Amino acid sequence: MLCAEISIYPKKTTNASQVITSSIEKLKAQNISYKVGSISTHVDGSEEQVWAGIRSVFDEAKKAGEVDMVLTISNSSH
Repeated sequence: MLCAEISIYPKKTTNASQVITSSIEKLKAQNISYKVGSISTHVDGSEEQVWAGIRSVFDEAKKAGEVDMVLTISNSSH
């Protein structure tokens, strides 16, 4: 089991909220548990699910251009 906190920071865009929202929506297709917070999204699942979820969020966000992603990953239960 892994847990991750994901924060996306789109750069050079006036549509940052839309980029973040569409990126987080990619988690729905990953069959993964997640909770959206005010500055990050918490993700729980198997290692494969969490890594795939992180990748899907980043891949969607980078479609809009440059993006920074900040991650905190843990294998401890919260």
